[in-house]
Amino acid sequence: MSASIRVYFAGPLFTQPEWQWNSRLAGELRRLGLDIVLPQNEAEPMLKGLKSFDPEALFSSNTMEIEMADIVLAILDQADPDSGTCWECGYAFKAGRPIVGLRTDFRPAGDDATRPVNLMLARSCRDFISVPPNRIDDLAFVAEEVARVIGTVLEMETISTALTSSSP
Repeated sequence: MSASIRVYFAGPLFTQPEWQWNSRLAGELRRLGLDIVLPQNEAEPMLKGLKSFDPEALFSSNTMEIEMADIVLAILDQADPDSGTCWECGYAFKAGRPIVGLRTDFRPAGDDATRPVNLMLARSCRDFISVPPNRIDDLAFVAEEVARVIGTVLEMETISTALTSSSP
């Protein structure tokens, strides 16, 4: 996979397990050749007191990074996925960035028969990965699935754009 594929990693980052899992998955995706934008890296110096906390700077940085991304990876776990992640999905959708939803939570939590999340999230995602319970602890599997699906979605985007621009 080409390192030129820029992926905005939208996900909850407010607990130690979330922070660590995000970092580990981002590392695996980088190992597979993706250029990962992990918003928690921008927030880290502020949270550690190395820089003053600046909500406007974080907001501006995150929205700019979504606009510069080729695709958004949205972590949509829990009964009600993280509100910031949901907002990022809406922003990405409106900005025309394809979204890949990822759910490692095997509990159903939605009103869409084909995807285990809220209808608005389900329909805004170009593709969706539900990690099966028997692979819940296999981060390499998750990363490989994400990379594969991102490649497929971007390939379909390229074909769609080519067909649209070549039609009379």
